[in-house]
Amino acid sequence: MTRVSTPAQAATRITGRAVAEQHRLAGAVTAVVLDSGDTVVVKRGHAPGAALAEAAGLRWLGEAGAVRVPEVRGHDDEWLVTELVGGGRPTHRAAERLGRGLAALHASGAPRFGSPPPGGPVDAWIGLARMENAPGEDWPRWYAEYRVLPYVRRAVDEGTLDGDEAAVIERACARLPAVAGPAEPPARLHGDLWNGNVLWGAVEASLIDPAAHGGHRETDLAMLRLFGCPLLDRVLAAYQEIAPLADGWTERTEAHQLFPLLVHTVLFGRSYAGQAVAAARTVGR
Repeated sequence: MTRVSTPAQAATRITGRAVAEQHRLAGAVTAVVLDSGDTVVVKRGHAPGAALAEAAGLRWLGEAGAVRVPEVRGHDDEWLVTELVGGGRPTHRAAERLGRGLAALHASGAPRFGSPPPGGPVDAWIGLARMENAPGEDWPRWYAEYRVLPYVRRAVDEGTLDGDEAAVIERACARLPAVAGPAEPPARLHGDLWNGNVLWGAVEASLIDPAAHGGHRETDLAMLRLFGCPLLDRVLAAYQEIAPLADGWTERTEAHQLFPLLVHTVLFGRSYAGQAVAAARTVGR
């Protein structure tokens, strides 16, 4: 098979249409106008299987019919082609619709904690970091084993966390069964729900770049809180109207933020390590 080396070649190969024009959006993402007049987004996977993982995640989220995600137009081993979803300014209407949509998305469920999307790989990614979608039944144990400790070990090996800091996070993991709150069924998570993956519009927001898997619904919401989602109070109020969170959920936020903070620690270094350790101290006390 001939290797596709440009976004235009990938778009033609996957859609069967010629390319009229193109322009770079960011990084490995390009907007391509096809000869049909349709504009698509062409994204090059950063590793083998990355395009497949993202395509499977988008389809799984889209099947719930709860939140808008880009329609997958096709993919191969290297490239993903999706619908272009427009950005805009956040509005109260869109924020409330997002909150209700997230509640419905989470309620659509997953077979187990850690379940990958149907057709998606076990060895997946969150951003540029590896993420293992290994299933488990007990959320605190699964979360510690597959969403916290792998990144602690990597950060220690790379010198980003020291042994004392790692011990603080390990103690927080040991506390998770006591602080996790009431048991909940696995939710269908976006998995990388920071504000940069929310594209706003006047009527609704669209979610892009998922690291989709079965998990605890509070993890998605904690990630929105961590990275500064606009109109978050409206999002959460609308969520609560549809699917009220268990008492004490705000006190559990730091536990759910350990995952994204440690991912950022291994990807971006010491600037996030202090936040991860501070969150772990809150959980462990």
